[in-house]
Parts: sequence; C-alpha cells; structure tokens
Amino acid sequence: MTDSYDDCLTIAHSELRLARKILQDEISGYPTPIAGCDAQFNHLLAQRRRILSALSALQEDVFVPTPRQPRPDVRVESR
Repeated sequence: MTDSYDDCLTIAHSELRLARKILQDEISGYPTPIAGCDAQFNHLLAQRRRILSALSALQEDVFVPTPRQPRPDVRVESR
C-alpha cells in the first residue's frame, strides 16, 4: 500500500493529537506541589510546547514566494 503525502500528514496530525492527550494526562496526574525547579515537570511542559508547535506547523498555510507573488501581501506580478 502506497501512502500519499496527504495520508502521511493526516497520520502525523493524528499521532501528534494522541501524543498531546497522553502528555496532558501525564501533566494532569503529576503530583503536587510543583516546585519551579522541578526538572521533570519542566521537561513535560517543554514536550507539550514541541507538540503544540508541530501541530500548529501542520495547520499553518505556507507562503512560497514566486516571481509573480514575491511577498504574501502582494497580489500582482512583479515586473
């Protein structure tokens, strides 16, 4: 079976959402009180940030400059 890139992106999005849920459950179940210098908890927060950034990147529209549209705000040819 050959996956298309759309299939791969859908799988990546699904896996990242699953990772976000697993991580959120782990953060929610973390014992209190949490000190500001708790390295394990801070690591979980950093991982959550990475997952959210990856999800955001998958959903973001990407601008590819071309000679006809050199900047996102320019809708005319640059000649």
